[in-house]
Amino acid sequence: MRGLLCSPLPLLLLLLLPWETQLQFTGPKCRSGPLDLVFVIDSSRSVRPFEFETMRQFLVGLLRGLDVGPNATRVGVIQYSSQVQSVFPLGAFSRHEDMERAIRALVPLAQGTMTGLAIQYAMNVAFSVAEGARPPEARVPRVAVIVTDGRPQDRVAEVAAQARARGIEIYAVGVQRADVGSLRAMASPPLNEHVFLVESFDLIQEFGLQFQGRLCAIDHCSFGNHSCQHECVSTLSGPRCHCREGHDLLSDGRRCQARDLCNGVDHGCEFRCVSDGLSYRCLCPEGRQLQADGKSCSRCREGHVDLVLLVDGSKSVRPQNFELVKRFVNQIVDFLDVSPEGTRVGLVQFSSRVRTEFPLGRYGTAAEVKQAVLAIEYMERGTMTGMALRHLVEHSFSEAQGARPRALNVPRVGLVFTDGRSQDDISLWAARAKEEGIVMYAVGVGKAVEEELREIASEPSELHVSYSPDFSTMAHLLENLKGSICPEEGISAGTELRSPCDCESLMEFQGRTLGALDSLTQNLAQLTARLEALENQLANQK
Repeated sequence: MRGLLCSPLPLLLLLLLPWETQLQFTGPKCRSGPLDLVFVIDSSRSVRPFEFETMRQFLVGLLRGLDVGPNATRVGVIQYSSQVQSVFPLGAFSRHEDMERAIRALVPLAQGTMTGLAIQYAMNVAFSVAEGARPPEARVPRVAVIVTDGRPQDRVAEVAAQARARGIEIYAVGVQRADVGSLRAMASPPLNEHVFLVESFDLIQEFGLQFQGRLCAIDHCSFGNHSCQHECVSTLSGPRCHCREGHDLLSDGRRCQARDLCNGVDHGCEFRCVSDGLSYRCLCPEGRQLQADGKSCSRCREGHVDLVLLVDGSKSVRPQNFELVKRFVNQIVDFLDVSPEGTRVGLVQFSSRVRTEFPLGRYGTAAEVKQAVLAIEYMERGTMTGMALRHLVEHSFSEAQGARPRALNVPRVGLVFTDGRSQDDISLWAARAKEEGIVMYAVGVGKAVEEELREIASEPSELHVSYSPDFSTMAHLLENLKGSICPEEGISAGTELRSPCDCESLMEFQGRTLGALDSLTQNLAQLTARLEALENQLANQK
């Protein structure tokens, strides 16, 4: 605080005057306009009795210089140590005398120094409408003045940041033994206007004089060119720009942009959320339609698939990435029409051994499959991809595991997900899988080997091989897989899959056959008639 009063003679004269007289010496009452002002006073045991008395007089003198009233400045005072106590809330008094009486009756708490707890109380309680603060839409500045003499015994940075984010302007006043770093962590920017360090309680009036000068400042928005795009609001530290509803202030502090509502609401969009003025809307990927609920996207509808996923659970994947893999698998499930009659899904995890997590026939809904995927436990250890492919061919697509009989002509699809080179040979069982009619897809991440991915996948490889350099960027692979696996757009588009022995199929076949016979009979009759006519013509010519 050195340098606030440069000449020693005025300082000496001020110190000789009683404190309450000093503030009155500054001129008429401040008329700063509406303001909600809360003083947060440290009354811990480190504040000696005579020091607390000086702080009490500081408050009384400062209040006498304020234009207090329901429509002007509302004042609240809280004190804290190891607990927080409201001396009087913002809505309690509108007369100086009542406030002074409450302050003179104040008894110090004389315990610890829980400054973070006090800021939390100010943010959640002292500045609430129930305590007398004006509602946020009234745009009345909210100012907290924290006066402390020591180091906080709890964390202040995070809670102070939350208070500032709620629009509370914080002045941090440290006296004597106060920790400068904590003051800077609490105060609003710019710090040179909101942080004050006073050498002793006897000199706290220096802050009082300067602070009162801020309260009595001119309307900053009416003075000079504030350059606000929408609205200027005068605060203690100068002009502040505000934006209209649904818009946020840009980093230059002047211009506004439409708020991205998708980041601030639980939009529930299945694929993507897009802000649209004061509202938002959901979008679906190309080829899928938004459903009636406005949030979910259409699923694959035509044809059926038996889909088995082989998921690499080796130690190179690492636990956090394995969780990303499970999330990726569930995103694939999201665009499938999972049901006993539609698409069936099974999952096998492999490392140095192979484990069927759930077979094709176990779950009949997408929700059940997704829940089962989330419950999978990471195996770690090696990468035996060849062993996993053998398990896929010999067991995963068996009817005992829930695959539909080959006679139904349901496409069988295998999707192998791996992040590295196999520790065993894959050639034999990669070829066998395709010989068995399984359409194979290979998804590689990180250190996956391209030659192995191509050997696993069906032809053409550009449609059946996908790669991402990082687990966190796998999302872009979904569209490729969706266009391939989804029956309405991929391998079985427009194909009606049912048993040739089904009764309806036999009736349809019979109908088509009889229709063809009828047509053939009619054609023969017409041909016979033409031949008879030709014979008659030849007979007449003779």
